[in-house]
Amino acid sequence: MKNKIIAIVTNLLICAIIIATAVVGFYGSSAVTVSDSGENVYYGSHSESEVSLMFNVYQGTEYVYKILDTLDEYGAKATFFIGGSWADDNVDCVRDIFSRGHEIASHGYFHKDHSALSYDENVAEIEPSVRLLEMICGDKVKLFAPPSGAFDEFTVNACATLGLKVIMWSKDTIDWRDKDSDLIFSRATKNLRGGDFVLMHPTQATVSALPRILGYIRKCGLAACTVSHSLGE
Repeated sequence: MKNKIIAIVTNLLICAIIIATAVVGFYGSSAVTVSDSGENVYYGSHSESEVSLMFNVYQGTEYVYKILDTLDEYGAKATFFIGGSWADDNVDCVRDIFSRGHEIASHGYFHKDHSALSYDENVAEIEPSVRLLEMICGDKVKLFAPPSGAFDEFTVNACATLGLKVIMWSKDTIDWRDKDSDLIFSRATKNLRGGDFVLMHPTQATVSALPRILGYIRKCGLAACTVSHSLGE
């Protein structure tokens, strides 16, 4: 009964956030221009001793828990870019990710193509996800990763307005498409160096490859940390 009440309250708050954002988008004005520069969009960091594992999450809840257990085993931290629509249905899992010391970041709400959205539409898609994640974890969300890596200046502007950094990757495992743990390992570790941002998703093949990836990171004398930590925050 308690969980049901929490779910109802959460859904009501989400609806309120979405409505409020839509109203702001309707009456608001465009943001000032923010260029797509290294000051606003990050494809890695300058760290020489750390790499960051990035997990984009819109599905695969059962694999998320397995990933968390493996990260715990290796004493590694990661950043989870979470879709709002998934978070709404997996509140306990989001809290578990956060409680284990990992970073919670936004991946939008409905996995839209942000390069096809106006400034106001970008805000309307990103802000509800940020507010929901902050409500679940009680901590500020600082990062946004655009689905499929699709963004433009409107996206950068919207994120600047919301106080978010846009995060891309330097290594893409393409694990959502290629369910091959050996290939995932190779893409994650080839020419690996400090400051790399390695993109993954919760899949069975990724779960299988992750211990080897973490072992390789350790063998190279590197540490797996959150994106914000790698950026010096």
